Amino acid sequence: MNYQLPPLNWLRAFEAAARYNNFTTAAKELNLTPAAVSHQVRSLEEHLGIALFQRLARSLRLTDKGRAYLPSVRHAFEDLSASTIGLFGAKGKQTINIRCTAAFSVLWLAPRLSDFLNKFPNIDVRLDTAIWTEALEQSDIDIDIRFGAGLWTGFNAQKLLHQPSVIVATEQTAKLLNNPIPENKHLLSAVRCSQIVGCEGRWEKILEKQFQGSELKVSLTVDTSLIALQLASSGASLALVQKSYAQPYLSDGRLVKVIDEEFIFDESHYVLIPDHEGRAKPESLLFRNWLVAQAELEAQRSAPLP
Repeated sequence: MNYQLPPLNWLRAFEAAARYNNFTTAAKELNLTPAAVSHQVRSLEEHLGIALFQRLARSLRLTDKGRAYLPSVRHAFEDLSASTIGLFGAKGKQTINIRCTAAFSVLWLAPRLSDFLNKFPNIDVRLDTAIWTEALEQSDIDIDIRFGAGLWTGFNAQKLLHQPSVIVATEQTAKLLNNPIPENKHLLSAVRCSQIVGCEGRWEKILEKQFQGSELKVSLTVDTSLIALQLASSGASLALVQKSYAQPYLSDGRLVKVIDEEFIFDESHYVLIPDHEGRAKPESLLFRNWLVAQAELEAQRSAPLP
């Protein structure tokens, strides 16, 4: 098949020059002279029949066509680089820095991470966690996993997980709620709901629709699903959390679903790659691709049978 591709060295020169907006800086990365990089970019422009840059006094500026062409060129090099490392291994030890919320780290990522480490033994992982991922410095982060609407500046975001939420409690608490006999009224008065910061307002409609007359109230506010689940496990409250977070507690019997209904909200988990360097490390792309594959596997397992 004739791929109709320009020479790859011309494309590399274009990508590097576009990243730095400068032939001299691009030349240092490519171990070429500025004149050689300029010549390769000019050759590419002549081959395509279109100007990719405006030449300014001290810098470059992409034309509209150049700006439109750049993502495809960059993604092609990134995919090729990631595939090369994935199949043949990285040269020497490489490290990727990942940050995510504590709940995602403990309840979703940690049980799966050995699969990545076994597949890519030359890639070390440093995992930073925080209640709010935005609180950590961005300068050294290669992969960022966040929960929200997907609108973060300075990142290339890809949706990872969009899961329903479930209401969980201890088996004893669930029985109290599902069998509200008068003798249990004094026990029910001690049952409360915990809400998670950033997810306020979700309980109101659920209580109105599902638990009319139960006198349940939201009287606990916590800043992570981990705490909500631990409170629920102690019998102190009901927890409304994402299904994947609740699954370890459901599997070992610490918690049960209070009702079968699952609740869909707008927010999702996203995997983000910072855009401050203009291109991603190939190891970061490998990890992102692995994350997406893991999420797809989970979605297949949880899909209802036909």
